[in-house]
Amino acid sequence: MIGVFGGSGFYDFLEHAKAQPLETPYGSPSEMPLTGDVDGIPVAFIPRHGRNHQFPPHLIPMRANVWAMRKLGVDRVIAPSAVGSLKREMAPGHFVVPDQIVDRTWGREHTFFDGPNVQHLPFADPYHAGMRAVAIDGMRTTGATVHDGATVVVIQGPRFSTRAESGSFAASGFELLNMTQMPESALCAEAGIGYVSICVVTDYDVGLDGTPPVTHAEVLTRFAESIGTLKQGIRAMLPALSSLELDLTALL
Repeated sequence: MIGVFGGSGFYDFLEHAKAQPLETPYGSPSEMPLTGDVDGIPVAFIPRHGRNHQFPPHLIPMRANVWAMRKLGVDRVIAPSAVGSLKREMAPGHFVVPDQIVDRTWGREHTFFDGPNVQHLPFADPYHAGMRAVAIDGMRTTGATVHDGATVVVIQGPRFSTRAESGSFAASGFELLNMTQMPESALCAEAGIGYVSICVVTDYDVGLDGTPPVTHAEVLTRFAESIGTLKQGIRAMLPALSSLELDLTALL
């Protein structure tokens, strides 16, 4: 089964959707998962921020969300995300399938292994290479501009960066900013779930000279403008993604 961590705009994506009430050792997920199908392919969906966007980035119950997906039989996850851009060529309205990640979050419950069973996760390549190739091809069927590869720096949120913070990220060679992909991606890796992100560029971050500060309302508006294309691309990639052979090892 393919999982999707997305926004409320995906509620109408699944056909024959059924709610799946479940609990996890880490409490309840952000919202009751839905399972259904898209063109006959089984898909599970959890809105990471909750139906009413009630969970800010640093309080999303990510361990519960990932555990719920695993319990539903998901072994591959698509994770659409809104991002700010630090490269002019990655413009608002474009899509990016990143290949690297840098974690600048703190205080989040970022592992399933708090002891006494300690595991050390190999995480050199956080996004599954085969899933990335499928995602790029699927998104390009929409005619949208799709960039292959970028480094995402995940910030704590819910506030946006200062100019100095954003400028330091740009100077470090990071290209995109996001608030949710960590520890979500690492938890999926611990659970033996392949992970790919499709980033929707909603704004230029203030690390670019002359860029005005972005507002949350602007991000939501621009993401909503892209949701139709995003769902079209995900629908196009599902057949290849469902048949892709994954070589994954769960630590759980």
